[in-house]
Amino acid sequence: MITPPEVITTKELITAAIPLVIPGRDMPKYMDPAIEEIIKVLSDQGLHPAGPMFSYHHRRPSDTFDFEIGFPVSKPIDPPSGGRVVNSKLPAVKVVRSVYQGPYEGLAQAWPALQSWVRANGHGETGKFWESYLNNPNEVKDPKEYRTELNWIVG
Repeated sequence: MITPPEVITTKELITAAIPLVIPGRDMPKYMDPAIEEIIKVLSDQGLHPAGPMFSYHHRRPSDTFDFEIGFPVSKPIDPPSGGRVVNSKLPAVKVVRSVYQGPYEGLAQAWPALQSWVRANGHGETGKFWESYLNNPNEVKDPKEYRTELNWIVG
């Protein structure tokens, strides 16, 4: 289900993102419009994503997800007036990283598997994590081939 976890320290990445606080069940309704909005802002400014799309969660999900969706960029954007896209960052932190392969619905089992490894190996938990979507579902038609990088921030 997930690749063997490894402990690494990430490098800080400048990102263009949209912060969202939404019910988890509404995630599909909000994802595509947010992605399209970010890509339009980048395109309007002559920029391109400098890495895979991500969703960075600021806390463990409860009734709502408090996260930002975005893309790494080579330089900060000029935030559009009245728009939702802002400059942000993926932090330089110690994470336990693994890759899940399969349909996005399986992430609900992949994250607990990674959490079990984190706990079994004595790493402190911060409640913060991010996913990076390593391939594009518009290009990879079989959901069994989707690859999602899991990054669990540890203390």
